[in-house]
Amino acid sequence: MSVNALVLTGFGINCDNETQRALVRSGADADRIHLNDLLENLDRLDAAHILAIPGGFSFGDHVASGKVLANRLRYKLGAPLERFVGNGKLVIGICNGFQVMVKMGLLPFFDGSFIQETTLTWNTTSRFENRWIRLQAPSGNRCVWLKDIEQMELPIRHGEGKFITKDDAVLQRLRDNGQIALRYICDDGSPAKGEFPFNPNGAVDDIAGICDPSGRIFGLMPHPEGYQDRINHPEWTRMTLPEEGAGLQMFRNAVEFARNEL
Repeated sequence: MSVNALVLTGFGINCDNETQRALVRSGADADRIHLNDLLENLDRLDAAHILAIPGGFSFGDHVASGKVLANRLRYKLGAPLERFVGNGKLVIGICNGFQVMVKMGLLPFFDGSFIQETTLTWNTTSRFENRWIRLQAPSGNRCVWLKDIEQMELPIRHGEGKFITKDDAVLQRLRDNGQIALRYICDDGSPAKGEFPFNPNGAVDDIAGICDPSGRIFGLMPHPEGYQDRINHPEWTRMTLPEEGAGLQMFRNAVEFARNEL
């Protein structure tokens, strides 16, 4: 079966080419599509199996990172998106895309409705962070994008990546549901416990990414599309690394799931 993927672009999104390339390398037929074109051709969304909202600076991060694009998607694409996820299809939001997803209520999507329960706000350092970090996928997490992934290194580059929840009840529900998909950890694999630079932004419970209860909708601050090949790693000349970058496996997992389940 051919797996069709759409990669959103336009209005300041700037990681669309890399995200499309990762999906194509993973076996999908992936097209970049401008938000305005998608709004005029909703059948494109209905025909897709995977939707990607890449990183960047949508609408210049005015008001707050991802907020304007979140409103556009929520109020202009709300019903088609509800149909899309209701049919069991997959969505990924990376960095700015993750900010968009939480602010429109597409994550954590506890009860299948667009309600904002979490947000991503200014890093504790009060500055833009551009570095490589180590991540762990907690045991028992539901995210289908993270099949057979335990730990990995990925780049982050953001100024508003501090994940926080509306209250402790939301945080506990994420834990209980297996919706915490990725956490920041130290280089030796121990918990970051909020310590900089291992947790680069001060995120609560070291959370770097979450998924919805089905595991199909996934948002994360690190950039998996930024580590597709060995030479993407900053120490590729010093370390013995696999030819394929660790980030590519996430996209392979999604394409495989779509091919088998959709």
